[in-house]
Order: sequence, then structure tokens, then C-alpha cells
Amino acid sequence: MQRGSRNPEIEDAYVNVLGARAHYVHAGTGKPLVLIHGLTGSTGNWRRNIPALSCHASVYAIDLMNTGKSDRVYGLDAGLEATADRVAATMDALGLTGADIAGHSHGGAVALMLAARHPKRVRSLTLYAPANPYCDFGHLLLRFYSTPVGSFVARTAPYLPREIQLLLLGRMYGDPSRIVEGSLEGYIEGSRLPGSVDHLLAIVQCWFEDMKKLEAALPRIAGVPALLVWGDRDRAVSVASGKRLQRELPGSELVIVRGAGHVAFEEMPEKANRIMLDWLGRGNAANALTAYGRSSPARRRRELPQTV
Repeated sequence: MQRGSRNPEIEDAYVNVLGARAHYVHAGTGKPLVLIHGLTGSTGNWRRNIPALSCHASVYAIDLMNTGKSDRVYGLDAGLEATADRVAATMDALGLTGADIAGHSHGGAVALMLAARHPKRVRSLTLYAPANPYCDFGHLLLRFYSTPVGSFVARTAPYLPREIQLLLLGRMYGDPSRIVEGSLEGYIEGSRLPGSVDHLLAIVQCWFEDMKKLEAALPRIAGVPALLVWGDRDRAVSVASGKRLQRELPGSELVIVRGAGHVAFEEMPEKANRIMLDWLGRGNAANALTAYGRSSPARRRRELPQTV
């Protein structure tokens, strides 16, 4: 394990995963909590959450391979199943037999697949607008990026002027005025490293097949306690798909955050931290599994989402 920071409170380090260096940030003590970023994200996206969460848990924010500060590995399998398996391997390298898992967007889909393929490793799920089979937002854009012209656009995007980058990031927020200094860097810095966009395009190439695999895997996750958190102004992954996903996961709860966009945890960190700490602190695993055992899926599917 290679240390990257002298800060005694927040450890910025690397661990060997399947022959490559995986970057992570660690803080706090207690039950392990693993944070998985979204498609173009990094550990930096969680910087406004880690201090609060680490007061109650041992928090590990990881950079998925070929993203953030982790190594770039040419030809790496970008599929959802392989990515979930690498998260499990990262947990092995960190000495984590199990953990609460939080994921955002594509990272939320990775977390769901992790729970399906490695059920003993996942105590609970906290999913911020996870990519899922029931959302058709962005399908045209995904198909566009699978074309030669789309590939060219994706490769030039990390080098667009900062003003344009901020406009694009603003679409992920319910209110762009909430973007704070350093937010943009969490998305663009890693994407400029060689191999990053290649991996992103590889994820896009297998997106629709991965969503089919994820839909087939959902019955295996039905009893996992899961908190689904959606901003009501999400333009990337629809709230309607979140409601459908909740119906497919009887062990889940859905919280809709008023005024938030696709990155509720980053846009409204204080509110998101309270939601997450309440979920983790009230014995979510026991409560959700007990509720799941005592009530039929049909009954739980009639429950209304909480709005905050």
C-alpha cells in the first residue's frame, strides 16, 4: 500500500488490485462504507460528504480502474459485471470482507451488480440516481457516442473551455448556482489522462447489454436493504425510473430531494449527509429485512416515496 498524503485524518493512498494501482481516500473508524463515483467522476466528487460520514463510519472512496487517479489499463473489460468484480477485488485488497456501499449514477449500477454477484460483501446500498434499466433518458446520446463523430466529440470534451464545462456540469444540478470551487475538477482532471476516454467509450458500447444484465440480476438483490435518493430535477436519470426501480426492489426505500439535480450528494451535501447518516444509523439492514419479511412485495410497492 502506497501512501499519497501526510494528512493524519484523511488517507490518500493506493492499493494493488489485479496488478494495477487503485486509488482511494479513507477517513474515519467504525463500520466500513465504500463510495463509488459516477461515469466521469472520481473520489473528489465525495469531498463534501466524507468529513461528515467519517464521523460515524470508516469511509473508503475509491477511484474505479481507468478513472480518477487509478491506473489506466489498456483493453480493460468495461462491462458492469467486470467492474463490479474489480470493486470486490478492491475490497479484498483493503481487507474489507463486507461494507455498506454507496454509489452514484453508473457507480450506482456497479453497486447493484456488486450486490448481485457478491451478496455477502454488501450490507446495504445507498444509491444516488443509479443508472437502471427503466430509464430512457440519454439513449440518443449514448447511441451518438457509439458513432465515429460521437467518439471525436467525447475525446475533445475534456478540453473545452472552462465556461462551457461549467454550463455542462450545471445541467447535472437542480440549481447551477450551487456549484462550488473544485466541483468541476472532480470530473475533468481524470478524463484528460490517456486511456480515460477510451474506457468511457467502452462503457457506452456495452451500455444497453449491461442494462439487460442488470435487470436480470435485480431479483437477486430484492432483499438487500437499499436507499434510493433522487433529485426531483434530475435530467440524467429520471425520477420515474427510480420509482419503478423501487417497485422491483422490495427491500428498498425512495427519498426524493426537492430542488436537487443528478448529483444531489454534491449539490446539497448537508441534506444528503443527513439522509445517509439517518439511513446508516437506524439499523437499516435489520429494519429493511424485517419489513421485507413481514410484508409482501405488493404491499411494499404501494408505499409512497419520501420527499425532503
